[in-house]
Amino acid sequence: QVQLVESGGGLVQPGGSLRLSCAASGSIFRIDAVGWYRQAPGKQRELVAAITSGGNTNYADSVKGRFTISRDNAKKTMYLQMNSLKPEDTALYYCYADLLAVTGRGPELTGYWGQGTQVTVSS
Repeated sequence: QVQLVESGGGLVQPGGSLRLSCAASGSIFRIDAVGWYRQAPGKQRELVAAITSGGNTNYADSVKGRFTISRDNAKKTMYLQMNSLKPEDTALYYCYADLLAVTGRGPELTGYWGQGTQVTVSS
C-alpha cells in the first residue's frame, strides 16, 4: 500500500524554523512532481511549494525567500525547510506526490496525499 507520511510539525515562536519531511512508502517505481500544501482554519487549501522531478521549484509569493522545498529520490523523501516563520504560516501542512506505483490494477500514475502535520507559529 502506497503511503505518504509527514513529520516535523510543531509549535514554534515567530522568527523560528521548522523542517517538514514527507516519506513515501510502498511499491513505487517513480516519483514525479511533489509539493507541499497548507490549510488554515476557515481557508482553502493552498499550494506552498512544489518541485518537479527535474528539480524546478515553484513557491507561493507569501513564502518566497523563507521556505525551501527539496527532495531525496533515493530516500523517497521530500522536505520543506521553513525559516523566519510568521503567525500567518500557522496551518495544517500536507505533502502531495505524483507517484508511479503498483496498485490493484497494476502500475498507475496517481496523486497521493499525506495525512497532514500541524504547524503553529505563536509566542
